[in-house]
Amino acid sequence: MNAIERYFGIDGHNTTIKTEILAGVTTFLTMAYIIFVNPNILADAGMDKGAVFVATCLAAAIGCFIMGIYARLPVALAPGMGLNAFFTYGVVLGMGYAWQTALGAVFLSGCIFILLSLFKIREIIINSIPTSIKQGVVAGIGAFLAFIALQTSGVIVNNDATLVGLGDMTTFSPAMAALGFIVIVGLSHKKVPGAVTIGILLVALISLLTGNTQFSGIISAPPPIAPTLMQLDIAGAFDVAMISVIFAFLFVDLFDTAGTLIATTTQAGLIGKDGKIPNMGKALLADSTATVAGTVLGTSSTTSFVESVSGIAAGGRTGLMAVTVGVLFLLSLFFSPLAGMIPGYATAGAIFYVAVLMMETLKDVKWNDLTEAAPVVVVLLFTPLTYSVADGIALGFITYTAIKVVAGKFSDISIPVLLLTVVLLAKIIFI
Repeated sequence: MNAIERYFGIDGHNTTIKTEILAGVTTFLTMAYIIFVNPNILADAGMDKGAVFVATCLAAAIGCFIMGIYARLPVALAPGMGLNAFFTYGVVLGMGYAWQTALGAVFLSGCIFILLSLFKIREIIINSIPTSIKQGVVAGIGAFLAFIALQTSGVIVNNDATLVGLGDMTTFSPAMAALGFIVIVGLSHKKVPGAVTIGILLVALISLLTGNTQFSGIISAPPPIAPTLMQLDIAGAFDVAMISVIFAFLFVDLFDTAGTLIATTTQAGLIGKDGKIPNMGKALLADSTATVAGTVLGTSSTTSFVESVSGIAAGGRTGLMAVTVGVLFLLSLFFSPLAGMIPGYATAGAIFYVAVLMMETLKDVKWNDLTEAAPVVVVLLFTPLTYSVADGIALGFITYTAIKVVAGKFSDISIPVLLLTVVLLAKIIFI
C-alpha cells in the first residue's frame, strides 16, 4: 500500500486509496453507458456488435491504465461519443466508405496525435488557450453534460415548435433522475462520503425493485473479438478524399481532449499557479496512444471522458482513480449483464450534479471586461446548443479574436491563438 501511495502521490493530494477507488467506481458508473451505446452505433456501420463490445471495454481499459499509470491524472478514457457517430453516420453511411477504411482513417489520425504529442505541439496549443476560453470551456461542458442528462432521462424532450420542451415529470425516468439529483446534492451538502455513488445505486435499486429494470444475470463470457480485431484498412485511408476525414477526427479529438483535460484538472484543483495542466504532454500521449490501440481492436477514437469529473467530485485526485476505472472496464467483459442494469436515468442525476459544480468557474469571469466575458458566454451557450464541445470551443476562439481586433486589444492575441482562429474559421467555411 505504501508503494501505491508514494507512486500516485496519495498523501500529497490529501486523499486516500479508498477514496480514489470509490471515485473510480463513481466515474465508471457515469460512463458505463458507452459499453452499450458504442456497439449499437458502430453496428449501424456494419460492424459486429459483440466484437465492438469487447473492443470498447479493452480500449477503455488500455486508455485508463496509460493515463493513470503514465500521466497519473484522474481522467478516464473510452471510445468517444460524437466521434463514433461521425464514424458511422458521417464517414461510412454518409460518404460510403467501408468501416475498415474508416478505422484506418482513425488509426492515421491517432498516429498524427502521437507525433504532435511527442513534439509537444498539442501541449503548446492547449497551454496557449486564453483564460476566458478555458473558463468558457469548463462551464460549456457543464452545460453540455446537463443537457445530455436532461435529454437522456426524459426531463427535456423534442418539441417540433420550439426544438425542446419539458417532458412528463410524473413518469418513472424523469422522476428517478430528479430523485437521484436531490439525494446526491443533499448528501454532498452533508459531506457524506460517496454521495454520488449512493445516489446512483439508490435509483438503480429502486428501478430493479419496481420492475423497471429486469434482472439479467451476473456473469457471461465475453463475445469473440475476431470480427473487428486488426481489420482496419490503412492503405484505403490514404485516399485523397479521406484527408478531410482524418483532419476531422484529429480536430474533434484535439479539442474534446483539451476541453476535458481543462475541465477535469480545474475541478480537481490540479492546475498550477502558472495556469498549466500537470503532465499535459503525458496525458495527450496517453489519449493518442489509446486511439491507435482502439482502432487495432476495432472501435472508433478513444478519448478522455468529461464524466471523470463525477469521480473528482467524489474525491478522486490521482491516477489511481483512472486505473480503477480501467479495472472495472476489464471486469465488464465478464459482468456485462450486471453493468447493464444501471439505467441511464440512474446516472442522469449524478451528471447534472457535476454540471452544477462546473458552473462555479463562472464566478471568476471578468464580467466588467466584455472582451473577456463575451467569449465565455459564446462557449457556454454554443457547446450544448450545437451538441458539440469542439464547435463550442471553435466559435469561442473566433469570437475572442474578432472582439479583441475590433476593440484594438491586439496585444491580447498570441500567435498560437491567431493561427488557431484562422484554422478554425477555415474549417467552418470549407469543411
